[in-house]
Amino acid sequence: MKLEIKTMRDVFIEEIYNRMHEDKNIFFLSADFGSPKLDKLRVDFKDRFINVGIAEQNLINISTGLALEGFTVYAYAIAPFLTMRAYEQIRNNLSLVSQVKEINVNLIGVGAGFSYDVSGPTHHCLEDITIMGSLPNFIIFSPSDWVLAQWFADYSIKVKKPKYIRFDGKPLSQIYNKPKDLDMAMGLKELKRGEKVCLISTGYMTHRAMKVAGLLNGSNINIGVIDVFLLKPFNEDLFLKLIDKYDCLITLEEAFINKGGLDSLVSCILDRKNSNIRLKRMGIEDTYTFEMGNREHLHKLNKLDDEIVIQTIKDVLDE
Repeated sequence: MKLEIKTMRDVFIEEIYNRMHEDKNIFFLSADFGSPKLDKLRVDFKDRFINVGIAEQNLINISTGLALEGFTVYAYAIAPFLTMRAYEQIRNNLSLVSQVKEINVNLIGVGAGFSYDVSGPTHHCLEDITIMGSLPNFIIFSPSDWVLAQWFADYSIKVKKPKYIRFDGKPLSQIYNKPKDLDMAMGLKELKRGEKVCLISTGYMTHRAMKVAGLLNGSNINIGVIDVFLLKPFNEDLFLKLIDKYDCLITLEEAFINKGGLDSLVSCILDRKNSNIRLKRMGIEDTYTFEMGNREHLHKLNKLDDEIVIQTIKDVLDE
């Protein structure tokens, strides 16, 4: 099967566009941020599309007002600016209010991790999992491919809670083959079963995990891969069931480690269960990357490239 390459945002926006024909309750707001698929939406649904300008704080305020009137709202912006510039509004208007009133606001942040690679550290989004994960009543969706993004459209409409949707900014090949039996609420999927070591990844890093697993197969080293696409709520029961057979887990993420990201989620679960499974964390250390370059270069600088991940796995197996 030929794997298609698409952007998460275009696939997701197209799905929302299709549902807006049937569901008059959907609004789409943008902070002066475009997309090829958004052009058609804003023309065909002038009455339910609002460009608030470069004003992410106001984006949250207007979205909250619409949601309080019963509308389903999608608020679209560049990920680091959406999550950090408007954090107070997200906390007070969405996290707090949703505890006492049903509201459905879907924050679409484009540019997770290093996907805006050459734009520099102001556009790298390495903190979002940590800061958004600390907010009560929020759902955090971190897909690894555009197929998952497409599936999430129905979930985003049906589950009436505030959500943070962290999309990669670049076109990516598909990982999933659109199986009918995957329930979005499962939150994670074992993509490859291994023996002693399992890579736990989210977002773009699942592509790295699958590539590394394939390369190691050639050396008769069989490692597992688990893709976590719902970081909150985290499906702890399914996760524990899947990892029970492994000696060591290695978390892979384009985010700061030891600061409340995927690695911290996994660490807390292992600690609560008094598990003997070892944990190795791979991500971004406590520093920003000012050196310019593409994503692969940034990964090498931060010890996240294929060679380092493979060597880390071999070192773990030799311990």
